[in-house]
Amino acid sequence: MNLERTEPIRIGRIDYTNVWPVFHHFDTTRLACAPELVQGMPAELNRRLREGAIDIAAISSFAYGLSSEDYLLLPDLSVSARGPVQSILLFLKSPLEAVLDGGRIAMTTTSATSVNLLKILMEKFHGGHPVYTTAEPDLDTMLQNADAALLIGDHAIRASWRHHGYEVIDLSESWYRFTGRWMTFAVWAVRRETAFDKASDVEEIYEALTASKRRSAADMSPVIRHALSTVGGSEAYWKGYFAGLNHDLGPGQREGLSLFFRYARELGCMDRDVKIEEWSKAGLTATPAAPPQ
Repeated sequence: MNLERTEPIRIGRIDYTNVWPVFHHFDTTRLACAPELVQGMPAELNRRLREGAIDIAAISSFAYGLSSEDYLLLPDLSVSARGPVQSILLFLKSPLEAVLDGGRIAMTTTSATSVNLLKILMEKFHGGHPVYTTAEPDLDTMLQNADAALLIGDHAIRASWRHHGYEVIDLSESWYRFTGRWMTFAVWAVRRETAFDKASDVEEIYEALTASKRRSAADMSPVIRHALSTVGGSEAYWKGYFAGLNHDLGPGQREGLSLFFRYARELGCMDRDVKIEEWSKAGLTATPAAPPQ
């Protein structure tokens, strides 16, 4: 029988606008288990969850796939889209044909999912062979020595507002155009040992996260006001932005996620198939890795 740990659960939060509807009304001070909230960039939270430095986190879907044997997904929580997402953007200084034919793409290092989605789109769907480099997320600097630049999150949003003159490809829109499936960019994962050792605390945290999501879905205006005050832009922009996001993790999202993992495996970005397993109050539920043909 496992003995429950005495230290609080540590929850990783990406401070990107796309997760705000889930976290906006999530108040750790109201929870009996008194968890600790740890903020960070996606790549940092991916690493910290993998190392056990945090227990639950919103992490990139790709990071979940790499370490799925150590995690369980919290059901009905994700950052997904079926069409444009407006915050995973490829800015083209050169024509796409030139980029595909050995052109250079500068990529931000902050999201493994977006980077590997780009590779799937460029290589599997377009048949290209670009050269990938990494750079800090600044559009002008990235394009000084590259033909295209990948930006995600708030960096992509702010860059899209500029009169930059570049062609812009929304990677989520491209995924949907080629596959007809949902694209799931981030998931909420809990380490397996935490799920079993601190079961009641995980349940309380999960209920609070899903309650926050439902409250935001019922009235997005507080989240929109927060975006206006912290990021800028217009109310119309943020209404459209949040309307294009989905924070569920149902059969459609899991099917798209499985397809993403399959393509990543085919390109050699992953060295094994991924079995999707979810936490539940009653036990584990599993979803086959391969989507229906």
